[in-house]
Amino acid sequence: MPADPPTATTVDALALITLPPLDGLTEEQLRGAGCIWCGQGLTTDTAVDLGERRHKRLDGHYSTFPRGCRTDVNRAAVQAIHDHAGICEQCVDDASACGEGMALVRMEKDFR
Repeated sequence: MPADPPTATTVDALALITLPPLDGLTEEQLRGAGCIWCGQGLTTDTAVDLGERRHKRLDGHYSTFPRGCRTDVNRAAVQAIHDHAGICEQCVDDASACGEGMALVRMEKDFR
């Protein structure tokens, strides 16, 4: 009996999304009150939590807690799918067997 294909949760897929550089972002974007991409104001109903992101600096680390609007999270998921598929040997052989790729596809659908 063949093994079930690997699975990944939306949380795993969120970690695969590339965020914009922190330089030039507003305070609202850095603290999650505005979309990390477009700056649109967010509420608890409209925000997509992108998880804690740790950043290095000379004297240690610090965390940001970015959030995005559904439109931009969808756009970022589509880009992540294309980026991932281009470097994933499993996706080339059988995309349905790649947990990360399938999680990105599910996330893209969730935020349409």
